[in-house]
Amino acid sequence: MHGRVTWLGRGLLAGLILAAAGLWTLARDPATDRAYAGGLESIRQAGTVRLGYANEAPYGYRDTATGRITGEAPEVARVVLRRLGIERIEAVVTEFGALIPGLRAGRFDIIAAGMYITPARCRQIAFSEPTYRIGEAFAVRAGNPLALHGYEDVARHPAATLGVVGGAIEHTYARAVGIPEARVAVFPDNISALTALRAGRIDAWAATRLTTLDLLRKASTPQLELAEPFFDPVIGGQTIIGYGAFGFRLRDRALRAAFNRELGDFIGSDEHLRLTAPFGITRDTLPGDVTTRELCGRT
Repeated sequence: MHGRVTWLGRGLLAGLILAAAGLWTLARDPATDRAYAGGLESIRQAGTVRLGYANEAPYGYRDTATGRITGEAPEVARVVLRRLGIERIEAVVTEFGALIPGLRAGRFDIIAAGMYITPARCRQIAFSEPTYRIGEAFAVRAGNPLALHGYEDVARHPAATLGVVGGAIEHTYARAVGIPEARVAVFPDNISALTALRAGRIDAWAATRLTTLDLLRKASTPQLELAEPFFDPVIGGQTIIGYGAFGFRLRDRALRAAFNRELGDFIGSDEHLRLTAPFGITRDTLPGDVTTRELCGRT
């Protein structure tokens, strides 16, 4: 049995919180220490908002054919921001692991990258309400020679190596299920990890199911395949499902509140589902009644 499906919420995965502290610097947000010059009104006056993204399909990426920034998060953001009277978007690309530091440093105003809400990240930034929920997946070499169908399989195999992206939750999952650090390879992005898998430098690459499906489809090579069946990590007796959301500076309460008001009317609507269906976000992946407060573990 793999336990019941749950979320990264209140009281869940105390070990994950500590593990994730190694991925995110738990320093104070500079925006909480001084009068912040940005925020909703200044963005409205400028008519431009800066979105940070990590070029990860299908969550937030640049379409190479058109040059347009698209994906689940940018497309939802466009609708919400338009309803707030903000028409122009400036996109800022960075590595996934630099998204939270970049937001805190003022390089952009909102993280639009499908980032999972976790307690450790909630100590760094403020999240919108969740926009989707999704499970994990492995890409493996053809035939899945080491029979890796989940994080626990990697932990049990004495030589199996797992590739993850720096700053991503997959590294935290690996630590939580007991995969030794020596058998976890950290890459700056998913393309680098997939390249390493194809070259045989790692035995599996972990990412969200949507990311894995998207990159394997684009790679279109018989050398690689999706690990099927796949079992999401079981931590503390509970199967873990990730919930994605937009990220804001802690100081930007008005911006986040306004964004959430519009988001609440939009998520789950016919318009929303038509917009996100091309990215794999469907009615089955809606977040339901799970709240950011629960996911952050606040009382």
